[in-house]
Amino acid sequence: MDAPPPSDKTPNPMPDLPGAVLFACNMNAVRSPMAAALFKHLARSRVYVESAGVRAGETDPFAIAAMEEIGLDIAGHRPHTIADLFDTSFDVVITLTPEAHHQALEMTRTMAVEVEYWPTLDPTLTGGSREQIMEAYRSCRDSLLERIKARFPFPGAPHV
Repeated sequence: MDAPPPSDKTPNPMPDLPGAVLFACNMNAVRSPMAAALFKHLARSRVYVESAGVRAGETDPFAIAAMEEIGLDIAGHRPHTIADLFDTSFDVVITLTPEAHHQALEMTRTMAVEVEYWPTLDPTLTGGSREQIMEAYRSCRDSLLERIKARFPFPGAPHV
């Protein structure tokens, strides 16, 4: 029996991952940029990943600090809205707030897109000392990381 001819195609090392993912929240300042950065890191740039908000908020220094703790840099992130997106051709849209979920359903109503709602607590609502606030951001970051890892296969993904 002859072996099949060699293929000139390089196999996709992560075939079960979508080609493009959008993470959406209310202000695109904390939850969705954290999720996008985590996903990008795990997928090693093999998936187009974007984040957006219902409204554009302000860059959040606590979110930047929480991500820096695990070696990811989101300091250059500039919040923008779902309406600002140049390309809306996503395979999966993951919404982290009810408002973002509603807007994503409106945006994708005529498209073949998976829209998932992952309720995610807003760490900006936490008061107290700097350490208490940072703990809320860490908790948000870590819960997003676990949810992403549980939902998507990342064989040989880098450690976070």
